[in-house]
Amino acid sequence: MEPTKVLDVKGMTCPMPIVRTKKEMDTLNSGDILEVHVTDKGALADMPAWANAAGHTIIEQAETADLITFFIKKA
Repeated sequence: MEPTKVLDVKGMTCPMPIVRTKKEMDTLNSGDILEVHVTDKGALADMPAWANAAGHTIIEQAETADLITFFIKKA
């Protein structure tokens, strides 16, 4: 899967990863994919909840010891 853009919000804490993700998603076209790199564990609950509320789809999510990666498809 090839993302349209990659957003690095590592080191940011709630609510900034969501705020920055929303701002970036606003620049994309419908169907585009945003890859988001997050270190805040709160994003595991916050990002899916926000994406669902906004109508976007998380098509893939991966977690390692110190990094969470989301692939979000714009509605």
